Amino acid sequence: MKNKFNFSARLENLNKKIVAENLDAVLISKIANLFYFSGFRGDSAVLLIGKNFRKLITDARYTEQATQQTEGFEIVQQSEGLYKKIEDEIKNLQIKNLGFEGKILTFAEYKYLQENLPGVELKSVVLDELRQIKDAAEISLISKACEIGDKAFAEILNFIKPGIAEFEVAAELEYFMRKFGAEKNSFDTIVASGVRGSLPHGTASDKKIFAGEFVTMDFGAIFGGYCSDMTRTIFDGKASENQQKLYNAVLDAQLLGLEVIKIGKGGKEIDSVVRMKLEQAGLGNYFTHSLGHSLGIEIHEEPRLSRLSTCESLQENMLVTDEPGIYIPKVGGIRIEDTVLVTVEGAVPLTHSPKNLIEL
Repeated sequence: MKNKFNFSARLENLNKKIVAENLDAVLISKIANLFYFSGFRGDSAVLLIGKNFRKLITDARYTEQATQQTEGFEIVQQSEGLYKKIEDEIKNLQIKNLGFEGKILTFAEYKYLQENLPGVELKSVVLDELRQIKDAAEISLISKACEIGDKAFAEILNFIKPGIAEFEVAAELEYFMRKFGAEKNSFDTIVASGVRGSLPHGTASDKKIFAGEFVTMDFGAIFGGYCSDMTRTIFDGKASENQQKLYNAVLDAQLLGLEVIKIGKGGKEIDSVVRMKLEQAGLGNYFTHSLGHSLGIEIHEEPRLSRLSTCESLQENMLVTDEPGIYIPKVGGIRIEDTVLVTVEGAVPLTHSPKNLIEL
């Protein structure tokens, strides 16, 4: 894995951040960022990175793994406590201005550093923004994860029938994703049928699926440390004219999303355009979440496509989901989602499962 990613470019961008923030070093404790900047995929570890040093501090359980998964890092083994070793290293390196991930460090950990490093200025920094634009290796892994999801979806269509419980569908989806190469799920699998479809995050329950119901399945695979995310809603039986109308309204909105997701477009603007499409269909009040989010090492990353988005301009090789949905209490719900790559040619879905209404 360490030869696939361009760690030099990642560390160069990190170094620019260190310089811009006027820091001597940065302490990285978020697991996703440990992986991103070093290739290490364990836990109970931190990175301590400055202009002239790169240290990975962990315990004996992970030193061999860290040596195998990283290049250019000094592996420092601790035996008296992780934060005691961090304290020692910071003192030995005479670091005076230290950046730390304020959204990740616990209050107790921050207090420890504050009390034991009285001469060190601690500054909270955000590093996740450095992961927004994906490189070729990341795109390849996410594409493979999406392919695994597509294969699992094709298989599950042969499994769903009246009387099957939602959790059985989830179990089969997860089994097929593992069978096709997934390390694990990207998140808890959502299977919501009938009236439970009005729950946007309705994780699979013991409810049985009956004929005449929509079944929404939102699931994803992790491959090589990177996530996929897709949603498809199918119908068990023959949909009525009104049910087909509702489904097609969501599909039209989702396809519009693919048209407006472009380099230079802002997250708020894209969300607004698609939201307006559902409002024109009289369904705006039932679209209760944002249009999409990025994903990568984590299932939810920046940039977001939402009314609160801080992304003013999508850039090439960003990834976002396009997932409009409607959720009608006591009736049900419909969501359709692709993982989408932003390119100079426009939005390219990495999810390829059919989106026309499938009636089983």
